[in-house]
Amino acid sequence: MPEELIEQQENQQYSAHNIQVLEGLEAVRKRPSMYIGDTSVKGLHHLVSEVVDNSIDEALAGFCDHIDVTIDEDNSITVSDNGRGIPVDEHEKLHKSALEVVMTVLHAGGKFDKGSYKVSGGLHGVGVSCVNALSDYLRAEVRRDGKIHVQEYAYGKPTCDVHVIGTCDDHGTTVKFHPDGGIFQTTEYQFEILSNRLRDLAYLNAGVTLTLTDLRKKNEQGEPHKETYYSRTGLDEFVRYIDSSKESLINDVIHITANKSIPVEVAMTYNTSFNENIYSFVNNINTIEGGTHLTGFRRGLGSTLKKYAEDSKMLEKVKVEITKDDFREGLTAVISVKVLEPQFEGQTKTKLGNTEVIGAVETSVREALTNYLEEHPNQAKAIVEKVILAATARHAAQNARMKVQRKSPLSGGGLPGKLADCSSKDPAECELFLVEGDSAGGSAKQGRNRQFQAILPLRGKILNVEKVMDHKVFESESVVNIFRALGVTIGTEDDPKAPNLSKLRYHRVIIMTDADVDGAHIATLLMTFFFRRIRPIIENGNLYIANPPLYRCSKGSTQEYCWNEAQIRQFIDKYARGEEKNVKIQRFKGLGEMNAEQLWETTMDPENRILKRVSISDAAEADRVFSMLMGEDVAPRRQFIEENANYATLDT
Repeated sequence: MPEELIEQQENQQYSAHNIQVLEGLEAVRKRPSMYIGDTSVKGLHHLVSEVVDNSIDEALAGFCDHIDVTIDEDNSITVSDNGRGIPVDEHEKLHKSALEVVMTVLHAGGKFDKGSYKVSGGLHGVGVSCVNALSDYLRAEVRRDGKIHVQEYAYGKPTCDVHVIGTCDDHGTTVKFHPDGGIFQTTEYQFEILSNRLRDLAYLNAGVTLTLTDLRKKNEQGEPHKETYYSRTGLDEFVRYIDSSKESLINDVIHITANKSIPVEVAMTYNTSFNENIYSFVNNINTIEGGTHLTGFRRGLGSTLKKYAEDSKMLEKVKVEITKDDFREGLTAVISVKVLEPQFEGQTKTKLGNTEVIGAVETSVREALTNYLEEHPNQAKAIVEKVILAATARHAAQNARMKVQRKSPLSGGGLPGKLADCSSKDPAECELFLVEGDSAGGSAKQGRNRQFQAILPLRGKILNVEKVMDHKVFESESVVNIFRALGVTIGTEDDPKAPNLSKLRYHRVIIMTDADVDGAHIATLLMTFFFRRIRPIIENGNLYIANPPLYRCSKGSTQEYCWNEAQIRQFIDKYARGEEKNVKIQRFKGLGEMNAEQLWETTMDPENRILKRVSISDAAEADRVFSMLMGEDVAPRRQFIEENANYATLDT
């Protein structure tokens, strides 16, 4: 029989031996993204959240008020709390220590026993066992009943039995783990990402102290960098922190707490900006896609404020229709609910689905907000006047927005005149370069790959959308050109103001500016535009920043491009034996100084270029920073630059 027929018959056989059974935590190691989202920086830091969330669950149950997180010098993580300690006695069915069961068995833990935890962020019971599976080393220490119990693991499997190593007079759990470099793209932890998460947890759990210590970074005295997070009033302080860079409209935070069928806590305020910022949490989990608790909040807010405005006769002379959406402009709010059995979409818990939460949140907000408006007439008047202004601006913006809408983004009709489009119509392979200036735009057009690279030159600095209302945004030629080029329209079924990316024409949007102060300013203005007006572009990983080289070094016929001083020194040492005078160093002042060939091979060629993906690790912190950088107050902006300028680096 011919070999190809034998191979074909073998490939067509499908029997029991083809069914692979993954035991223990092997499934997690084989498909880690199913459990922690991805294996990039986000997934790496999610491991820490899984362990810390266990400690927070102890705090929610009333048994823990102190949690310490340490980044060790080898990028391992240690999380220690003063909770009850994981049980260590023998499990009645599996006949092994409960500690080993929790650490090595999926869907095992106290979260399923309603008597152990009333509410929990670790609903699925796979958290700490996933961390164990994705770590090349993990050590669990339990201080309980006067004894210190320890067990160690490698790649999710115990390397010893649970054993006692000493006595103690305290209680709690300490977990130390090192992520597996064979699974994660990077194993280097970023202090700021962890700091933002712990800060959020402190605000969400008033009275709990959290610390973050970085043993990799020490001061002149040899002391490690350490920050402590504690909040006495919780969400009230959280909202004040988020809005610290904005001008307040009502000089007050409306703090709502209710505990009827579901514990609900809301803190909200209004500022003079034109943006809505709402952050929602369920059992301390940041539900970045919202859900039923957000729906309930918006219903309660809109109906209550509209009724108050109508009853107070403030809308009688208003010539435009007021909608519930108008009540959200300039709003900053944090919503936190505690749900006994939350229904999330997926293990990463980004959207709440419990329908009973809608009514609970809506009723709580309506009752508390009605009382507040009656007791604070000055603040109520300021809010309604802001709403009227928002409604007027919304109507003025409708005609301006029509300039952005395009019937068929892929047909080419209605595209900006300056856009040099690519020939491919497949968004997955297409990329759009937003280029500073006509000169650089000309070089980029000549040097690009016309099959999949499009160029949109931008004249001057784009509008600072942080400071203007909607209708001004859509009157800006540069803004309209970006919307048209991308194929993004305004309005979805859920939100008439939300960007609609269903016809997005490019899955890579690349900001390409000069590597100087003006270029950095333009890049910041563009990032502010995307963050405020088309945030899903960032959230979906579509926005990038190009990194053109700063220098070209040459020695005879040998030349290399360099992005920093260290690379220049390496070139000098390698080709000129350390003699700088024998090396010619050209400093590129801007993209326009490069010809088309140079721009392609250094900044646009996918084989050689360096791109930095823009991401949001913490939306609340990003909102605060953008407001501070692009707002009116100079002092905090100067302080931010002074504190961060020395640490600015190029990621490769």
